[in-house]
Amino acid sequence: MAAQTVPLRRTAHPSPKSGFWPRPNERVVFGLLGFLIVLGTWELVSSSEYGLGLVKRVLLSSPTLILDAAIKDISSGAIWPHIVESGKEYAFGFSAALVTGIPLGLAIGWFRRLNYVLDPWLSAIYATPTVALIPLIILIFGIDLGAKIVVVWLEAIFVITVSTTTGVRAADAKYHDIAESFRASKWTVFRTVTLPASVPYILTGVRLGTGRALVGVVVSEFLAANAGIGFYISLNGSFFSSARVFFGIILLGVLGITLGELVRVVEKRFDRWRPAIS
Repeated sequence: MAAQTVPLRRTAHPSPKSGFWPRPNERVVFGLLGFLIVLGTWELVSSSEYGLGLVKRVLLSSPTLILDAAIKDISSGAIWPHIVESGKEYAFGFSAALVTGIPLGLAIGWFRRLNYVLDPWLSAIYATPTVALIPLIILIFGIDLGAKIVVVWLEAIFVITVSTTTGVRAADAKYHDIAESFRASKWTVFRTVTLPASVPYILTGVRLGTGRALVGVVVSEFLAANAGIGFYISLNGSFFSSARVFFGIILLGVLGITLGELVRVVEKRFDRWRPAIS
């Protein structure tokens, strides 16, 4: 008598993406959670109407007072000229850093002798704080928009250049050897092997450069400006308006996060180009 086979019943395993918190949104959910915890604690210890009064408002303000100042300055239009001015400085300075930093990094990484010539200069200028160069920049370019663009450019260009140079050197030598064995020209090797391997590193440098450029905007406006978010922070700090100081800082933080996330989205599209680590 033949044995009767009983079909095995599969046990349903929950998908790793199932549950109350979808996995793709965990980064956003926990990021917002941490943000809300900090805001709640800050409001609790502040001297505002809802707080315990452990910290004076003139020193640390409170989230509710910052929100009130933000609503007033946005509705009255007082903040918009500062945002526009900082936006112009950032756009021109960071664009100049991209246009010069990426080709320079590619050239330094590809041409060995050019690297020998320029590397000491890049290292020396990078080691010099940008603040120390601002008096010289003001002497040459004045205190107009041009000087601020130069400061933003200086802050962003080095991280973009260094990251791009690293990407050029990261291309696996065996792929160069294969291309050269088929008698590919130097330009073909660069275009088909080196450049694709460099793209993820270039985008990493761009993402880091977005933050550095923002630092350049604030530094230039602290020292010589009559408009801009940095000037707005400095001016309100001199009048002990801590709520508006924090509002300006939050604006810079939101701008930095937004720009960084935009570049991160582009980075993900090029993940398949990133060299595998064996």
